Amino acid sequence: MVGLTRTGAALALALLAVGCAGKPTPYQPISSASRIAGGYSEVRLASDHFRVTFVGNSFTSRERVEGSLLYRAAELTRLEGYDWFVIEDREVEHQVERRSRPDPLYRPWFYDDYAYWRPYWRYYGPRSGWRTWDPYFGDPFWADRVDTQTVERFEVSAEIRMGRGTMPANNPRAFDARDVIARVGPKIRDKD
Repeated sequence: MVGLTRTGAALALALLAVGCAGKPTPYQPISSASRIAGGYSEVRLASDHFRVTFVGNSFTSRERVEGSLLYRAAELTRLEGYDWFVIEDREVEHQVERRSRPDPLYRPWFYDDYAYWRPYWRYYGPRSGWRTWDPYFGDPFWADRVDTQTVERFEVSAEIRMGRGTMPANNPRAFDARDVIARVGPKIRDKD
């Protein structure tokens, strides 16, 4: 009975960990504690000029990262008492990491009958001398199945200049802060 209780507790803990993992970056300020999870930050460059950044984790799409940055720029514009902002400079950093490893469930057809037999070869290299090669230590050639995982992360930053009154008419990089908050805000806030 005690073993069953421990097993149940371990299973509940594992499910809780899985439930917490795999979520996109929430709309939150970034801090040293949340650097891995991501969030937004800003740096004042002048009285009406900021650099705004949003960092997403590996479960956050580029669309969500850019939308969160746009929302933070609009929110910051209103907090500073301005009506509109212009994106003067924008950078997107895209990190891609590919991980390949042999499938941990792979079992060769001969494993059940000859579990202790493992093929390996010796060869001679002019610089290294005699060496061995074992197909079970990381060589994807030998494994029938290889588990490949691609992990992407996005970080976007923009320099914004804020203004009051009438927004520049012919500038496609100019945004009305109230309009951005009304349109983008519910999409960003609903996903948290």
